[in-house]
Amino acid sequence: MDPNQYCQDKAAASGSSFYYSFMFLPPLRRRAIVALYAFCREVDDIVDECRDEHVALTKLNWWRQETLDLYRGQPHHPVSHALAPVIRDFNLPAEQLLEIIDGMEMDLTQHRYEDFKSLRLYCHRVAGIVGELSAMIFGYSDRNTLKYATDLGLAFQLTNIIRDVGEDARRNRIYLPMVELAQFDVPAADILQCRQTDNFNKLMEFQYQRAQHYYEQAFSHLPAADRKAQKTGLIMAAIYRTLLEEIRNDGFLVLNQRTRLTPLRKLWIAWRAWMKD
Repeated sequence: MDPNQYCQDKAAASGSSFYYSFMFLPPLRRRAIVALYAFCREVDDIVDECRDEHVALTKLNWWRQETLDLYRGQPHHPVSHALAPVIRDFNLPAEQLLEIIDGMEMDLTQHRYEDFKSLRLYCHRVAGIVGELSAMIFGYSDRNTLKYATDLGLAFQLTNIIRDVGEDARRNRIYLPMVELAQFDVPAADILQCRQTDNFNKLMEFQYQRAQHYYEQAFSHLPAADRKAQKTGLIMAAIYRTLLEEIRNDGFLVLNQRTRLTPLRKLWIAWRAWMKD
């Protein structure tokens, strides 16, 4: 199978908001970001779909070795073959791809986070680093752009956490910091048993405000000189912030449903963001 087509199929099948922002990139950068996204999907799917923790760890370790082989010029998997020219053309560090795998492994070994500091490490590994690598593919001239990309990745992950509270609870995972549950007097049992209360809504408003803070902080780091090159990230942000607002406007009904934007609406938001400025 053609490696780039494999990655394209993987990205399209996910239905992710990211896919809609990739459409506006020139072919070389689009193939590159799709390959990176496919890599993330491969390792993330292991954690989400593999019921046996030992088997999942074995598969993640396989990907660690595959990443090392990729940087030695000996890729085996179709995604690795697609990534081979990407890591060369855009100078992507092996350490960052390996740290993404470390973040995915945290999903297997850690189902609770005591405070935001520990949650932030997880978010950085699975999303902040992806943001940095994406910015490198999109192109930048100012190092502050990497700060923007890191914070934007964190904002995306915090949005995902808000959206998926109920879905994660059904897997016995709670990504809301335990000290914040205590602060708002929300027992973990309320989340695991999908009981929506006024206190839960207040807790989710707190999470919403934090996510918004990271979006604003990200934008404050983006230099004007790199804004055009990073427009794909801004398209992603427009889609994700719309989703975040929908969740809030619906009353944070995340315990028993998953708020989604239709493909047509995502495409419209992406087009509008592309035409802006």
